[in-house]
Amino acid sequence: MSTALRTQEFEVNMGPHHPSTHGVCRLILTMDGEKVVKIEPVIGYLHRAIEKICENRTYAQCIPILDRFEYITAMSANYVFALAAERLAQIEVPERAEYLRVIMLELNRIASHLIFYGVTAMDIGAVTPFLYGLREREMIMDLFEMTCGQRLTYNYMRIGGVSYDIPEPFIPKCRETVRTIRAKLSDYEGLLNENPIWLARNKGVGYLPPDLAIAYGVSGPSLRASGVAYDIRRADPYSIYDRFDFNIATRQNGDCYDRYLVRLDEIRESLKIIEQALDGLPEGPIRAKVSPNFKPPAGEVYARIENSRGEMGVYLQSNGEKKPLRVKCRGGSFNQLQVLPHFATGGLIADLVAIFASLDIILPEVDR
Repeated sequence: MSTALRTQEFEVNMGPHHPSTHGVCRLILTMDGEKVVKIEPVIGYLHRAIEKICENRTYAQCIPILDRFEYITAMSANYVFALAAERLAQIEVPERAEYLRVIMLELNRIASHLIFYGVTAMDIGAVTPFLYGLREREMIMDLFEMTCGQRLTYNYMRIGGVSYDIPEPFIPKCRETVRTIRAKLSDYEGLLNENPIWLARNKGVGYLPPDLAIAYGVSGPSLRASGVAYDIRRADPYSIYDRFDFNIATRQNGDCYDRYLVRLDEIRESLKIIEQALDGLPEGPIRAKVSPNFKPPAGEVYARIENSRGEMGVYLQSNGEKKPLRVKCRGGSFNQLQVLPHFATGGLIADLVAIFASLDIILPEVDR
């Protein structure tokens, strides 16, 4: 008598300590063989109560706390809080400070995408791109160290401007960095764009429909790779971004490969912005006169910027005292992790590694 073959689903824990989760993230996977049937993200392992800590600090003391909100692009986290406080108190930022901010933000965006390039390739088994990406990122870290003394948590932005002016060697060194990275981009593409293993692991894998991305609030490169040309620097300009000529990096296929290409395209656009900012950098003060214990008027404000992972925002509520009444931080990684179970099931567990890497999720930004 023959017995029908039966299969049984089982659960696998991916993480919380797993090299491909880019932080302390746990994915509970329901598997049918090697096929992923269900994904349940479990978050909170890196929760540090950043919002509550900020509510017990003065506005100025919140800046170094925000460094830890998203440490890969800490310049953006610094800046978006300062931007919210400036809008709340109607502080006018000096021109030179605005240009310096744009230069630092775009350098940090490039550094983040270089990390993405190397780590994503390494997740799939290619080690050389990781070494290439970190080599050029080191040049950007040197610029940051030259300016503010830090290589990771910068504490550079201030409410009303920036903490330090750039030293004399900065501009020639920055121009050299821009030229070097632009030249090396062809090497990056040469390593992966025609690599049959890379193409097999990324092309047509992890399709994210644009309507699903919009419904879950996905933003940044992951949204633009699905054909939606939405960039806050253009849609809702802040600082002086409306003065610069740059394109919105967009692709159409919405798969892992296009999410990778969009980030390389963005590096090129950021290099263009940096060159324009260096050319137009004016003389003048770098910070408005703001008391360390200043008290903005009672009210509320939400400021948002285009980070390397999408929309980064800070909501501030003031009661007229020197400490904020309420602080709420938004990072693009949370929405990308939220949408993951709705488009990444049905494939192999090996594909899930590529999909997760292509979203460039950073867990401190998720857990806060």
